[in-house]
Amino acid sequence: MTDTTKNAFGTRITAEDIVETLEFFDSWEDRYKYIIDLGKELPAMDADKKNDAHIVRGCQSQVWIDAQLVDGRYWFEADSDAFIVKGLLGVVLAAYNGKAAADIQSFDIEAYFDTIGLLKHLSLTRGNGLRAMVERIKATTAPA
Repeated sequence: MTDTTKNAFGTRITAEDIVETLEFFDSWEDRYKYIIDLGKELPAMDADKKNDAHIVRGCQSQVWIDAQLVDGRYWFEADSDAFIVKGLLGVVLAAYNGKAAADIQSFDIEAYFDTIGLLKHLSLTRGNGLRAMVERIKATTAPA
């Protein structure tokens, strides 16, 4: 991942944008469609990065996350084999992409998920997978 500008999450699509947009929809069916559409905004991950080094354990679907530190900010590349999960990755990356490690560690992701009502509308296994994605990012950016 050399071009951080190709990923809109954290730059052109922020956590605040997602909260505002989801509040606009009345039904969770429409919210799910929006989340799936977010996943379509994720740039494709190179096939050679879809390996054991980048896989996120604990997800129902296959999920890969790679991180690059550029000028003190983390940029994430992520992918999944499931459309809804790609969208959930977009929701997570909107909160974390382009941020310094301290900002990632201090961001209240649970409050963010609560604000959009996400976890109560996901199956237990999807919710666990979402938390596994967050844990992977936090572990990657944790101080040594």
